[in-house]
Amino acid sequence: MKTIKYPSKNDWPEILKRPTLDTISLEKKVSEILLDVEQNGDSAVKKFAIQFDKVEISDLQVSDAEFEAAEKLCSPELKYAIQLAKNNIETFHSAQKEDIKYIETISGVKCWRRSVGIEKVGLYIPGGSAPLFSTILMLGIPAKLAGCKEIILCSPPNAEGKLNPAILYTAKLVGITKVFKIGGVQAIAAMAYGTETVSRVYKIFGPGNQYVTCAKQLINKNGTAIDMPAGPSELAVIADETCEPSFVAADLLSQAEHGEDSQVILVSDNEEVIADVLLEIKKQLPLLSRSEIAAKALENSKAILVKNSDEGIELLNEYAPEHLIIACKNDEELAEKIINAGSVFLGNFSCESAGDYASGTNHTLPTNGYAKAYSGVSLDSFVKKITYQKITEEGIKNIGPAIELMAEAEGLQAHKNAVTLRLKK
Repeated sequence: MKTIKYPSKNDWPEILKRPTLDTISLEKKVSEILLDVEQNGDSAVKKFAIQFDKVEISDLQVSDAEFEAAEKLCSPELKYAIQLAKNNIETFHSAQKEDIKYIETISGVKCWRRSVGIEKVGLYIPGGSAPLFSTILMLGIPAKLAGCKEIILCSPPNAEGKLNPAILYTAKLVGITKVFKIGGVQAIAAMAYGTETVSRVYKIFGPGNQYVTCAKQLINKNGTAIDMPAGPSELAVIADETCEPSFVAADLLSQAEHGEDSQVILVSDNEEVIADVLLEIKKQLPLLSRSEIAAKALENSKAILVKNSDEGIELLNEYAPEHLIIACKNDEELAEKIINAGSVFLGNFSCESAGDYASGTNHTLPTNGYAKAYSGVSLDSFVKKITYQKITEEGIKNIGPAIELMAEAEGLQAHKNAVTLRLKK
């Protein structure tokens, strides 16, 4: 993890760069897989399962028997933990429901807006070395609360052609029964275009590696909506002398272990704090089961010494991190100055892992600087907001002349006539 002292603002863009891949060759590979699945459906999906997952899948959909077996394999303690997280996530997201508000903009003109669940949605859940069953809670719960009529889930199978038991238990717990053993780009393609087995959906959610992210962005160009552009996970921490260095180090490592292309950033106006945190990282890193992955991610990461906390916040707003921890004595005051971040964690005990699993907030968040323009997933992500209006005879009299003048000024005679005929009536 490289330490940078008092960088000038001119150097910030270079210092804050994320790790990148060769996007041209990446898009070419991904496009070929998307096209194959679009044209050949299930047969292409099964072909890529052999090629990438090293497994032959005869039946892509998870059976009732597989759901039952998975439930038995999950320990009571894990089930309890998942249920606790589910309750907190439901509580937080239920509060995001909006009541219909009827607004009379002028006498005789009433307008309102109604939230309607997106009819068909697809959820992608990474598997492999880190089966992210927690993401099912983060996506499945708001999808259910929003009233989405069809929810399908895809996740990559293991070498035996099975999904992680916790993934199946969690899916069933939140009410998702259409689950498919499909991973990677081919899963995104199957949900975007539909196959003989997988229904086509209108919007796709879920994290993934750079290939999955690229696939989501490409199918988005062709008309399938996605949650957001999201890539490798990232975390920034701003810390002062009141922080607990071992906590900060643990938080930085918790994101570094996601993948070799992840990135973590430490910002402080105290050089001793940075030294203490880096020492703790050295102590904790060898103890991790994913230490090699975390070590690679740390090569992409920075510890930045700034002049004061205000400069630190300005730098972090420029970085726009997916996750931001404020481990400072005046955490709430500093939090008010944050304008670009996916999710913010205040104080020494608000670890990022809490947001990943059980505090209640959503962990599907914008990365790669997209927090400057995008929000994380919420109930709103799963609904469309349709506007309505009802205009009475009095209402058209009140606004009609203004509409006529505006339509005529724009040269749209038919628009004007639609009002004129009503006024004459």
